Amino acid sequence: MFVQIRKWIVTEGNSDKIIERFKKRPDQGPSLIEQREGFISRELLVKNVRRGEEEVLMIVRWESEEAWKAWEKSPEHIAGHKAKIKEHGGKPPKPEYIINMEHGSYSVVE
Repeated sequence: MFVQIRKWIVTEGNSDKIIERFKKRPDQGPSLIEQREGFISRELLVKNVRRGEEEVLMIVRWESEEAWKAWEKSPEHIAGHKAKIKEHGGKPPKPEYIINMEHGSYSVVE
């Protein structure tokens, strides 16, 4: 199994903006990524904080690194990024509420 983890640190009160962007929309059916061969699951997690900066994790599980690479190279995935570039007239700016974003890829060994 292959796992991707993305972590956003956002200003107080803005974790919902990340959740809204990536949440499942059952009324629209499976998303493009959910339809991909080799996709297993996606989870969104919000760190429990009382105040201050907020943290959101997105964990995406794939059957293999090859399945993930196939998604990354797929016309659907590329088209989504091209649409964002076209919409913004270039690379979209990082929203002001995002303090930091990290991502990592992991192979499950046990």
